[in-house]
Amino acid sequence: MESLGLAAGTINQRLASVRRLAYEAADSGLLSPELTAGIRRVKGVKQLGSRIGNWLTHDQAKMLLEKADGKDLRSIRDLAMISVLLGCGLRRAELSALKVDDVQIRHGHWAIVDLVGKGGHIRTVPVPAWVKAAIDRWMSSSKVTAGRVFRAVSRHGTPWGKGISENVIWYVVRRCAERMQLDHLAPHDLRRTCAKLCHVNGGELEQIQFLLGHVSVLTTERYLGCKQNLEDPVNDRFGSLFTSALVNLR
Repeated sequence: MESLGLAAGTINQRLASVRRLAYEAADSGLLSPELTAGIRRVKGVKQLGSRIGNWLTHDQAKMLLEKADGKDLRSIRDLAMISVLLGCGLRRAELSALKVDDVQIRHGHWAIVDLVGKGGHIRTVPVPAWVKAAIDRWMSSSKVTAGRVFRAVSRHGTPWGKGISENVIWYVVRRCAERMQLDHLAPHDLRRTCAKLCHVNGGELEQIQFLLGHVSVLTTERYLGCKQNLEDPVNDRFGSLFTSALVNLR
């Protein structure tokens, strides 16, 4: 697998599958304990460094909401969906499964109560006022009163069905991103953006962890982005020293 140039994460994932297969084969008597132990001793590949994620700045996030807004029912729905992704940091599956009864008042604040997330972990997600306003506008326009909050919208501009798939959410985010000429923007990037903007505006790491539903705070730290400053890179600071030399070469 290394000779094929596969990434460390891909190799480790495949090794885990082989180990699991070996354990099942040993339990069924199809593989000797000695061979199973040998497979278990094969170590995974150490991953050097970490990949950088994709985050939106405050201005980009605001522009994305503006591009999603419109007067037709589909635009009203898209704005509400993106507002929940940006403001509450939900995953695609969580947004798709969101029900009307899940949004309740707790301690004087709107929240998504007892949300069952990844791995069956349950959390309560606060809903900002501007997100709740976008949801209310969609529900009022579509006349949704029970069941799933978000529904498909027909070509005639009417809601239909009992919900939406995760692929619809992906398409909505990509379509709005294309309007502002942003490439490679995924729904999960809005979850990362939610975490980053919370942190930039003084949010505590522990509270952001609760918001996103992470078991480990280390996962939350990765969502906040690396410490490398790409807006003001250090190697841009000496660029002026070579500008004149490059001009003379031309």
